[in-house]
Amino acid sequence: MPSPAPISIRKPVIVIGSLLLLATGLVVASQLVAPVEVHRGTGDILAQRDLRFADRPDLGIEITNAADGSVVAELPPESNNFLRALMRGLVRQRVREDLGPDIPFRLTAWADGQLTLEDRATHRLVALEAFGPTNAVVFAQLLPLK
Repeated sequence: MPSPAPISIRKPVIVIGSLLLLATGLVVASQLVAPVEVHRGTGDILAQRDLRFADRPDLGIEITNAADGSVVAELPPESNNFLRALMRGLVRQRVREDLGPDIPFRLTAWADGQLTLEDRATHRLVALEAFGPTNAVVFAQLLPLK
């Protein structure tokens, strides 16, 4: 029985195919790291707080209430990876748009169950519950109790 003839694929086809795969991978990766944007929650606001996030010298994060400067939370280094990644992405957009840290982020719990984080500088709105209850609760703990 004769062996099948080898398939000949020309170099331009391989290059074009590789570029298409790379472009597809980049699009998928950018969507995985980009915050989920949604419309503002509906109904009454249950709790809301304007917050500032700052890196500490020990690589921890200090979260302060923008209204009075009081410390809401101090996160130790190498903890809260979801919060760190989300805030890094939002701050990266501020840097790209040449916006500083002066305008605080607004965290809101809505009557319809949504928990949103709004970057009031760039007008991005992130639905935190879209990342699962474990990740959303990290932010929910930063709201004042009612």
